[in-house]
Amino acid sequence: MPLNYSKWDQLELSDDSDIEGHPNVDKKSLIRWKQRDIHEKREQRKQKIAHLQAQIACNKVLYPRIQDIYAHLSSPSDATSPSVYFNSLYERLEKNPSKDCPPGNDPNKLEHTYDGMLLSLLQQVSAQAKDKIKDASVLESEKDEKLGKALEEGIKFHVDQLGETIKKDEGELAAEENEQKKHITSDDLHDGFSSKYIPPQPDPAPVPLKKIEKSDTTTTTTEFETLNPKASSSKLPSSSVSTEEDDALPELTPSLAEFSKIPYRGFQKSFEYIQNHRDVIVPGASDALLVAAFTAEGEGRKKLAKQCVHQSLLLQYCEKLGGDGVRVFFQKMISGDKRAEKVFLEDVESTYNHLRGRVEASKEEELAGGKEQIQLVPESPDQTINFNVPNGPPPENIVLEGPGTEDMDIEEVRKALQFRWDVFNTFSENLQNALQENSLESVNKVLADMDVAEAEGVVQNLDIAGILSFAEGGIRDETGKA
Repeated sequence: MPLNYSKWDQLELSDDSDIEGHPNVDKKSLIRWKQRDIHEKREQRKQKIAHLQAQIACNKVLYPRIQDIYAHLSSPSDATSPSVYFNSLYERLEKNPSKDCPPGNDPNKLEHTYDGMLLSLLQQVSAQAKDKIKDASVLESEKDEKLGKALEEGIKFHVDQLGETIKKDEGELAAEENEQKKHITSDDLHDGFSSKYIPPQPDPAPVPLKKIEKSDTTTTTTEFETLNPKASSSKLPSSSVSTEEDDALPELTPSLAEFSKIPYRGFQKSFEYIQNHRDVIVPGASDALLVAAFTAEGEGRKKLAKQCVHQSLLLQYCEKLGGDGVRVFFQKMISGDKRAEKVFLEDVESTYNHLRGRVEASKEEELAGGKEQIQLVPESPDQTINFNVPNGPPPENIVLEGPGTEDMDIEEVRKALQFRWDVFNTFSENLQNALQENSLESVNKVLADMDVAEAEGVVQNLDIAGILSFAEGGIRDETGKA
């Protein structure tokens, strides 16, 4: 096979061997001049190429806009004459110009923007058209029509001229680039074979774990408190029970979040995604997808939940098939192995249905648990709770009867009765009706709908005002029971 040495023709050398000068001129100086001349021409060519590329890019932005203006002027609508369209366009560019400009230009300077360049062109065309109409001494009735025609001709001239300029610049750019390719420079050098050692990429980290603190559902505290210490001298001790320790759940990484959005049965896309994202097949990835599926199902996003289950099982199957599991699994799925696909999809449906059942059960457990409540409960089965509900404010004439009333002050009794009535009026209508029924069950239903702090305040007011009445023992509240 003959060797090809033609590539060496592109080398541009400047050493002692190819320089012949006058014997009275220092040869070293000639070499330096030759080198400088080569570098200067090379730099000039680079600058000219960059200038032509920028000029062509700018003109290709302006050219279609000028063509559009010419199209409107040459085919005006019935409602708008060419001169009116031209003036409205000119006014818009002058009052509200865009800051879009070629790269490297200052967008804050109007003349540097595309709109500024177009405005300058319209100014030039308008001035030339007006001078043409003026020199021709056109009648006033024909002035608008002749002006529109002159504007059309002026824009047409610039359309043709700019089109020719673009073609000329493109031809000159191609010639300069071809000339540049004839010479090998340092810019063309690149590494061929390299002996540098490139260490392998480290294995991606497992999915992160997010600590879950279940403060509302894991701790249940039940306290028994005697509301009337005079009725009972005993107090049951408080107790607290804590259940379930804090847990940590795997969390989706950004790559896994995108992986979960791949459509159901999108095996080709899943395979391509895994090839481009090594951090998808990592410890905890399939569990993180199942957690995401549980969350999505609870939020009503059933399609996303099923996709997460699908992608989670996909990763599990790849892992179970061994070291080459990814290739084996997707080869079967993409090639259309009906038996393998059926087994996999049935597993997906079964797993999703199980997850859906767990979400529904979880919601039922939350509803059954209810919120924290204050309830009035007798201390013993033989104790009854009644409510002394006032019928109105105390009467003007109060008569005290019965033993033990001889030493009582009428005014103090009046104040006590008035206080009871005032406290009763502060209660809601539902609570007032429940108290008037003298039904402990009705009162507890009203208390169950209140916040804990509000219910505690109501019970305290009932006791202070003397509306709450019991035979013996005492009244206690049971937190957490309906």
